Amino acid sequence: QVQLVESGGGLVQAGGSLRLSCAASGRTFSRYAMGWFRQAPGKEREFVTAISSSAGMTLYADSVKGRFTISRDNAKNTVYLQMDSLKPEDTAVYYCAADRAMMATTLARSYDYWGQGTQVTVSS
Repeated sequence: QVQLVESGGGLVQAGGSLRLSCAASGRTFSRYAMGWFRQAPGKEREFVTAISSSAGMTLYADSVKGRFTISRDNAKNTVYLQMDSLKPEDTAVYYCAADRAMMATTLARSYDYWGQGTQVTVSS
């Protein structure tokens, strides 16, 4: 069982930056691929980015490529999402997720554990 707790969300102006963190419980964090998803009001949850267990592979949605960076620190059981050049359309609840498979994937159904989410609001 893995528990995930996101933090770092908030209100920021367009063009600004935020760094989200996701802390995981358990001693097997390094075996999990990790992902970030987001859900805006009235929309379906969508893939943002993912990283493999070893951090050797990363995936990004086209909408965030070049602006967002995912990273992980296996010694701290934490995955990060650095968000730069934020846009109002980035406003959403952001969720981190853990996948027992080591390879990163864009598919939400592949992830076994989910956090409660953290709100990110970007004002224009």
